Amino acid sequence: MNAIDQTRRMLSLVTYLKERPGARVEDVARAFGISEDELVSDLDVLPMCGTSFRGGDLLDIDTDGERIWWHNPAALAAEAAEPLRLAADEATALLVAARAVSTLPGLRESDRQALLRATAKVETAAGEAAGASSRLSVTFESEGGVFADVDRAIAERRRLWIRYYSPARDEVTEREIDPIRLVSVGHTYVEAWCRRSEARRTFRLDRVAEIKILDEPSAPPEIELRDLSEALVQPAAEDPEVVVEVGPGGRWVAEYYPHDSADELPDGGLRITLRTPDPASLRRLALRLGRDGRIVSPPELADSARLAAREALAAYDGIEATRTTRVVEADARGPRAVGAVPDGPGDGPE
Repeated sequence: MNAIDQTRRMLSLVTYLKERPGARVEDVARAFGISEDELVSDLDVLPMCGTSFRGGDLLDIDTDGERIWWHNPAALAAEAAEPLRLAADEATALLVAARAVSTLPGLRESDRQALLRATAKVETAAGEAAGASSRLSVTFESEGGVFADVDRAIAERRRLWIRYYSPARDEVTEREIDPIRLVSVGHTYVEAWCRRSEARRTFRLDRVAEIKILDEPSAPPEIELRDLSEALVQPAAEDPEVVVEVGPGGRWVAEYYPHDSADELPDGGLRITLRTPDPASLRRLALRLGRDGRIVSPPELADSARLAAREALAAYDGIEATRTTRVVEADARGPRAVGAVPDGPGDGPE
């Protein structure tokens, strides 16, 4: 289930519940082909929806676990609705965004046509305010096209081929993945079954260098979807253990990385024990911490982090040596060679 399909389901759910006051939870879940937990999750969102953000216009829907009650269905009645009035900036933003979304590659044609019809209606309603929007355009970066292809693959249950950049390894790999769902946690990700790793993996869309929708059907194994509301990375008990010691300036690590324990150290730092499916990815953390932290174990990861630090310092030393050589050479040629200001009149070119 992707975001677009869930939105369609929730819109249908509003109509369904309006016609069936006191509907049983199990009957509604069966009618929509979802679990009771998924239905209750939808019901938790619906009370935040309505024609405006005034209390009387929000949907007043709740459940006692067995039946579903809608206490203010009249809030959506035609006679209760107020005419939509858009300010010029609101109309401009809405129209520019709608036109941009309609150009996304991979968007289903039925959705594109529905969006264009809605855009035409907004243009008519906005009147003169719509004029400014025609002079503006938005071009999506590559993530927009990747998003559309992933969304389409999920909807059509098809496999994807991607070229993906992994910053932890600083390499681009080719993979075939069976997409499961799109998630947004700061960035947009696709959770998928990776055929290369034979495991569940999460890929950040803006790191996808190339993508193709394959003819093969997507067939991820039956796996339980994780609750990602707290964090995208949720280590498993079987993942390798890593121990990191940080000084006072590195205590933020315990706030941003899920961990098993964080023990106080005498200098005000922390000894943090955490788990990760890819320990090599923590080399970047070690480089970022600098003198504020170090990897203690496993030993091979600590050695790898030290080597990466030495290579980085050597690269800086090489740049500094080159810069020093150029300055010495320029100084040997005199002040004009390095762009110095002449000391007195007649000392330089006119």
